[in-house]
Amino acid sequence: MYDPAHLIEDLQQPSAYDHPVDAVELIETHISWVLLAGEFAYKIKKPVDFGFVDFSTLEKRLNCCREEMRLNGRLAPQIYLEIVPAILDETSKPRLFGTGTAIEYAVKMKRFSQDALFDKMLQCGELLPQHIDALAVEVAEFHRTTDVATADDEYGGPQAVWEPVAENFRHIPASSVYPQRTEQVELMHKAAEREIHSRGAIFRRRKSTGMIRECHGDLHLGNMIVLDDNVVLFDCIEFNAGLRWIDVMSEIAFTVMDLEDRDRQDLAYRFLNAYLEQTGDYAGLEVLRYYLLYRATVRAKVAGLRLAQEADAEARTTDDQLCQSYLDLAEQSLQKPPPRIVLTHGLSGSGKSTVSQELLQMLPAVRLRSDVERKRTYPDDKLADIRYSSEATAATYRQMCDGVRAAINGGFTAIADATFLSRQRREEFRDLADELGAALVILDITAPEEVLRQRVAARAAAGKDVSEAGLSILERQLKQREMLGVDEAAQVIEVDTSRSVDFKELAQRIHQL
Repeated sequence: MYDPAHLIEDLQQPSAYDHPVDAVELIETHISWVLLAGEFAYKIKKPVDFGFVDFSTLEKRLNCCREEMRLNGRLAPQIYLEIVPAILDETSKPRLFGTGTAIEYAVKMKRFSQDALFDKMLQCGELLPQHIDALAVEVAEFHRTTDVATADDEYGGPQAVWEPVAENFRHIPASSVYPQRTEQVELMHKAAEREIHSRGAIFRRRKSTGMIRECHGDLHLGNMIVLDDNVVLFDCIEFNAGLRWIDVMSEIAFTVMDLEDRDRQDLAYRFLNAYLEQTGDYAGLEVLRYYLLYRATVRAKVAGLRLAQEADAEARTTDDQLCQSYLDLAEQSLQKPPPRIVLTHGLSGSGKSTVSQELLQMLPAVRLRSDVERKRTYPDDKLADIRYSSEATAATYRQMCDGVRAAINGGFTAIADATFLSRQRREEFRDLADELGAALVILDITAPEEVLRQRVAARAAAGKDVSEAGLSILERQLKQREMLGVDEAAQVIEVDTSRSVDFKELAQRIHQL
């Protein structure tokens, strides 16, 4: 009789495979083993039952292998190849080829370079802004096309959103090294409950508006890779439907949290803003902080589970530290900055979007751009001529107003990136700031007129910018603009983009106003 306890050890022999293998490398997580063998990788599920994941029988593991193939086929069909059984050969040794009675199952995958993973690229300084932008486009398109939960589904309501958070807290162990942890967890538990109760209507609205979808479920940097110059997402959650049938903003929260945990707030907010520009889901900001807490406590729980399995004292210390670090990050997600709305004020070509891009990563902040919202409101290029009509402009600013309101209500600094050459438009946002109890800052962004004309002409010639404002619109702006008033001076910071801008100092000045 074969002893299953020896399975993984025996499968580390090259003879267990029907293709060239020099040596087998083992990667282990709290729920699976991955065997790297030649050109392929074989993922085998551990026979564990943690409640949120149940691999306790061979049948359950096979069913989850099937789900893993289906789900990852949506995003990474070039990686996920087939399910292969582990069988015993004539010497009663396991192998991952041939026919016979299965003693285990593995998902066979095309192996890739670990150096191409986002987390490895970040460590090596090779993860660039363009990778983050491409990721945002990939995730937004996936969310647009994936299945949407129906009204009768159990997913996405306040109770369904609360249960995973409560589950996380239950699995976080006490610590003699961090005696404050027990009280910290209790306080966060109560704070999360308050969020569920106070925002229950918002969570229900998220479901009724189709924002609960069959997502990836585990969208951290270790599950993203660059293959053939394309961003590919892999390793969807297959073992628990409730962990992938989620609000799309819960999905985004995992990536944002992971980047923040790695001290890359700049990339976290670049990703968040790029995704929001793609989808227009600014309403989701009202639940994002709750999901940031949820995602950080997922990591704390996983560290706690590893701690319970680990025998090595040094490894236990590391897992205990990680658990505490993620709890601290979860706590930070509940700490909202003072409400603040930042307006850009300037002519076309003055550099408003360049300035706001730097600031959204540094403050950090959520940005709404009139150029993007104008096209979202009037997407038909046949109607391009009316995008800059007074009616279209009013609709665009109303859309921006709604997004800014959601950002402030969600606990984020908001940047409204538009010309704001009309005093009426500025007063609308001043009224909004007063209503929301937010500070208002106006960035007066300028450059000499000849520089403006050069920039606008060059932008139009390149044809790559979302802005359609050409020289004729610039000339109209120069004639019709309403200058900032004396009564607005106390809220104004001047920014001359014809010179080098110290964005760190600019961010500090914004925080001080």
